[in-house]
Amino acid sequence: MIFAELGLHQSLVDRCISLGFTEPTSIQGQAVPVIISGSDVIGYAATGTGKTAAFLLPILNKLYAENRDGIRALILAPTRELAGQIAGDLEKLDEKKRARSVAIVGGANMRKQTNRLQRGATVVIATPGRLLDHIEGGTINLSRVEMLVLDEADRMLDMGFLPAIRQVISRLPRKRQTMLFSATMSPAIEKIAREYMRQPRVIEVSPRGKAAATVKQTAYLVATTSKIALLLHLLEQESNSRTLIFTRTI
Repeated sequence: MIFAELGLHQSLVDRCISLGFTEPTSIQGQAVPVIISGSDVIGYAATGTGKTAAFLLPILNKLYAENRDGIRALILAPTRELAGQIAGDLEKLDEKKRARSVAIVGGANMRKQTNRLQRGATVVIATPGRLLDHIEGGTINLSRVEMLVLDEADRMLDMGFLPAIRQVISRLPRKRQTMLFSATMSPAIEKIAREYMRQPRVIEVSPRGKAAATVKQTAYLVATTSKIALLLHLLEQESNSRTLIFTRTI
């Protein structure tokens, strides 16, 4: 399959090729045509499979086809880092600069965000908490949203954002297209997602909870007292310039 077969605007196809994307990933190949058709989508895809472009390309496709004012797409993400990544990917894909995007995240200057919203935005990428601040302050109008994306929904629920998500969705038009993408899902999360979706198409390109093929995983069985020593050994052994360590506090 090639990008030209997905139903995308030719300029988006050309942009994908210019960025070095020779062919769509599995999640992109399955999800993009369904989203373009207007259906709601629940997509299960491991990290590293290109799921961000799977919803950004159809959003841009709609913006290119229909020029309207107001915020037309809302993307919710669990962290400011992920929101920033999505915003960066959107900018790369949008060579025609049709999407006036604003990132609404905590820890950033709210007045600057408000000023950018007042200058006009068609796509808002937000963390739930900061978006609620703007809603309660009357600095954002979501009455024209046509497309809603819940990205990494499992993480958002794990972080306690469900009440905020419910409040945000209550402010959106009932007639909209809703997309949910996540690396992992549970029946409880799926049930919650279906509350806000109309006959969603479920797309699963990899077993839930399984890492992408590009991710190498190794497990070490080690005594608690030896964890630090092993970590230091691995850091010395690996040549990576950056390392991310997850830990649990007690």
